[in-house]
Amino acid sequence: MVDFMRFNYSDLNPDLILDALDLSGLRIDSGLIELNSYENRVYQFQDEDRRRYVVKFYRPGRWSRAQILEEHGFAAALSEAEIPVAAPIAFAGETLLEHQGYPFAIWHSVGGRQFEVDNLDQLEWVGRYLGRIHRIGAARPFQHRVRLDVESMLHEPRTLLAAGEWLPSGLAREFFGLLDELTKHVTDALRLDVAQIALHGDCHPGNILWRDGPLFVDLDDSRTGPAIQDLWMLLSGERSEQLIQLDTLLAGYEEFMTFDHRELALIEPLRAMRMVHYMGWLARRWEDPAFPRHFPWFNTEHYWRSQIASLHDQLAALHAPPLALMPGW
Repeated sequence: MVDFMRFNYSDLNPDLILDALDLSGLRIDSGLIELNSYENRVYQFQDEDRRRYVVKFYRPGRWSRAQILEEHGFAAALSEAEIPVAAPIAFAGETLLEHQGYPFAIWHSVGGRQFEVDNLDQLEWVGRYLGRIHRIGAARPFQHRVRLDVESMLHEPRTLLAAGEWLPSGLAREFFGLLDELTKHVTDALRLDVAQIALHGDCHPGNILWRDGPLFVDLDDSRTGPAIQDLWMLLSGERSEQLIQLDTLLAGYEEFMTFDHRELALIEPLRAMRMVHYMGWLARRWEDPAFPRHFPWFNTEHYWRSQIASLHDQLAALHAPPLALMPGW
């Protein structure tokens, strides 16, 4: 069994990658270009007909085969519904291949401009497609993908951080005290009884390209959760700006899917969960040599002091009134 806590990609060399790609039947005509990804390993390449592709080698042990195939099936269902999403290519009916213990999948390489989150026309367009995505996500719930919950997003990271030597001893007591208080507030908030549907899961602006309209990419973190999880990361700026963005986003969204407005109260709890999960993710992956190289600040006193300040700010946000829709909704 792969110890994914300590796994690194040291064995994933160019020869192994090219041998793996041979399994697909594609004939490579260019060198491999490594793309920005820390959790998995992603490369762009070109075949002999000058068509560009992207191959992703999933981190072994992170997801089960059933979970990855469910991600692929979700992408295929969205694509079949004419929703612009990057879906993996099937080779002899299989989207998930494997070579020497590395599960991998191949996509057509897609380009596009950066989605302009402050462009209200684009934001409404994205809202329409998210409504359509969630309509399908509500109709075909996940059976294997993980759920967005307090255990995986808060309790597990806390256990991991407490077991390591990440925090300077003089900061640990304050940090964990704040974290425990934040966890209590988030746990209380998530008792809200709202629908749990299949989500994109990581729908931040970087995962939306613009090609005569939005294109949704990277369903690697797709999971079960409340609809607002795919909406709140598209809000930015001051509260007044976020209210306008929210109204615009939901104007498009509700053309296709009813939105439960009570979920607005979950925005700050979900933000808190993402903050803590990120800290735990860095700790969990620290044995991978890529992480100390790209995140050298993680185990510094300055970083943990800044996280303490962020927890203070997030607790204040949890106590503040949630975003509310403008009159007329």
